[in-house]
Amino acid sequence: MSKNILVIDDEENLRHMLTLVLGKAGYAVSSAADGKEALSLTETTAFDVILCDLRMPKMDGLAFLKSAAARSLDVPIVVMSAYGTIDTAVDAMKLGAADYISKPFKPDEILLKLAQIEERNRLRQENIRLRDVVERTFSFQNIIAKSQSMHKIFDTIRKIAEYKTTVLITGESGTGKELIARAIHYNGQRKHKPMVAINCGGLPENLLESELFGHVRGAFTDASKDKKGLVQEATGGTLFLDEIGELPLSLQVKLLRVLQDELVRPVGSTHSSKVDVRIVAATALDLAQAVQDGSFRDDLFYRINVLSIRVPTLRERKEDIPLLANHFIEKLGKRLHKEIRGIRPDALQSLMDYPWPGNVRELENVIERTMVLTERLEICRNELPDEVRAGTASTHGTLPVDSFSIKANTAAMEKTLMQKALLETDNNRTRAARLLEISHPTLLAKMKLYGIS
Repeated sequence: MSKNILVIDDEENLRHMLTLVLGKAGYAVSSAADGKEALSLTETTAFDVILCDLRMPKMDGLAFLKSAAARSLDVPIVVMSAYGTIDTAVDAMKLGAADYISKPFKPDEILLKLAQIEERNRLRQENIRLRDVVERTFSFQNIIAKSQSMHKIFDTIRKIAEYKTTVLITGESGTGKELIARAIHYNGQRKHKPMVAINCGGLPENLLESELFGHVRGAFTDASKDKKGLVQEATGGTLFLDEIGELPLSLQVKLLRVLQDELVRPVGSTHSSKVDVRIVAATALDLAQAVQDGSFRDDLFYRINVLSIRVPTLRERKEDIPLLANHFIEKLGKRLHKEIRGIRPDALQSLMDYPWPGNVRELENVIERTMVLTERLEICRNELPDEVRAGTASTHGTLPVDSFSIKANTAAMEKTLMQKALLETDNNRTRAARLLEISHPTLLAKMKLYGIS
């Protein structure tokens, strides 16, 4: 099938010459004497390439490029000019021109230029096609994976998304439990209603109760007006309770009533309101063990553990690491405005050998840190953090022994003890705070200060 080419030039002789040369090369050629005439032609004919002169009456080449962009005309445009300078070429490229050729040119030059444009186009289309294949094969609601364990989770999400049944998502910190929760919400009939998320371990008990269930005016000192709780805000949609294992026992009773009777009573109110909300909960804790310890109600556990999804750790699905690493390089490259083409084989091997205690979140942080520091076009092994290159996760931390600063050493010691306490309690921040003999809000503040996730 011949390619359609539009030639825009006010010189009739040039239009005639290009029509003959391109027609002989197998192209179907249309022509226009100025930009306005050309725009009319683009409304009725789909062109594969446009050759456009820069200096023309009525509408010149730069004006045509602006109009083409405004109309979202997805056609490669090659600008031509006998008066062209480097500045003019740069202006044209900024406005969306695919390439530039100076007059006078030989027939072979224009044919070579068109061949280059076609090859570039072919590669672009191939990249789009491959990206679509990768997204269909390895991506599900922004979750990147090719491992069998993750694809089983994708299948489960498709099966349960339409139902209101409560879902419990378990897995280590950083495995992507919230992404799973969002996939459940946005693949079901509730996707047009809100999904409201709250971290049950992120607020003191009195504030958490007000956030979840709302309050009436005068319920406490700062309650100057009625406030809806997150449960009510999520009506018709989904309430995502992250770290539900850290929900205080007193609030577990109120949450149980929401699940059993679909009723919510704001703090300070004597009346309950009906709600229609789907609960999706997540935890890094062993809730069955928490029931035995008495820190989690058994009746609530059985209510939320109707459908359970366990998200595997990154070390259990190492085949996903190359895919995730390249995904983060592409994603972060746009945000950081850095062009990183990929990762070298020895660096990738180091990523594969490392146990990733922080899971996918830690992998993304490592990729971002390395991209910020590198000045190369590829991530190299010697630019990765020491513990990643060593293949051993550092869980104890080190003191800055080369410093006599009490402040610096105290901070390092605090960070080390917090990491050990979180490791000892499987990231249960409430229990970790008790081990450290500090308050829960103090632990949260210091975790944020020291960058502990």
